[in-house]
Amino acid sequence: MRAIVYDGAGGAEVIRLVTRDTPRPGPGEVLIEVGAAGLNRPDLQQRRGLYPPPPGASDIAGLEVAGTVAEVGSGVNWPLVGDRVCALVVAGAHAEFCVAPARQCLPVPRGMDLAQAAVLPEIMFTTWNSMILTGRLGNGETLLIQGGTGGVGLAAMQVARHLRNATVIATAGSEEKLAVCREFGAAHAIGYRGDWQKEIWALTEGRGVDLVLDGQAGSYTNRHVELLAEDGRLVLLATHENVLSEVNFRLVVRRRLTIAGSTIRPRPPAFKGMIADALRAEVWPLLESGLIRIPIHSIFPLEAMAEAHDVLDSNRQIGKVAIAIR
Repeated sequence: MRAIVYDGAGGAEVIRLVTRDTPRPGPGEVLIEVGAAGLNRPDLQQRRGLYPPPPGASDIAGLEVAGTVAEVGSGVNWPLVGDRVCALVVAGAHAEFCVAPARQCLPVPRGMDLAQAAVLPEIMFTTWNSMILTGRLGNGETLLIQGGTGGVGLAAMQVARHLRNATVIATAGSEEKLAVCREFGAAHAIGYRGDWQKEIWALTEGRGVDLVLDGQAGSYTNRHVELLAEDGRLVLLATHENVLSEVNFRLVVRRRLTIAGSTIRPRPPAFKGMIADALRAEVWPLLESGLIRIPIHSIFPLEAMAEAHDVLDSNRQIGKVAIAIR
């Protein structure tokens, strides 16, 4: 089978299209004949050498797939051979065949093609883990999303609005992207190149926000701490700006604040399966009804993986980038 690997760490020049043996599923796993896959920022971080796969994982790139089950391992009751599924995986998605734990599979939502389904797992699992489980978003609370037009941002603002009746504040870097944030459910959209902290204070009448989802860290961290209301939570999805921050811990103590990370990749299939069950029950009906939708910015063939990476590297996308495998 054809597959994508990274030949060392660096830019798009390290991306390689190689030929590998087709894997076989083990106990509790399924083999998916991949129709499409998603490309995500963690893939870029792995390519740069900053986000290695867990020990024992395949060196084939990619974290989410959609396709048809070609083979099942022992102990698997669902999905079955011939079922159309999408799945979150720790590696191996950017290939013609991919092994996935059965517990991490979800049915392709009714009415969606494989490309539309392939871009769901990473952002939906991440949204549920960071916003619902770690961030404990409550009904009617106020949520700040830094970078609202990425995949996770668009997923989180819609899930927050439909399942928690939350007031969503989102930031973005252009008027076009701010308009998209409003279209997808943000009550307020703010340019992050301005004094967004002052604007949020005014919007919340000095109360602050209950939850922040942020992938920047660095200098953003203390500004978020200052913006949190009492018992507020800051959940870090990544550390794109800087891994180090100065934080006013007096505010953390006095306001009973929580700062947490939310990496899901190393977590075991049982934990991810719990999230899959919740998504299937609460989010999949909203996808199938059209109340939640995730736009695809562009679709690239496997041979054009370097071009796909360039779109994310330059932050040009609105929504997700998909890879057509077959």
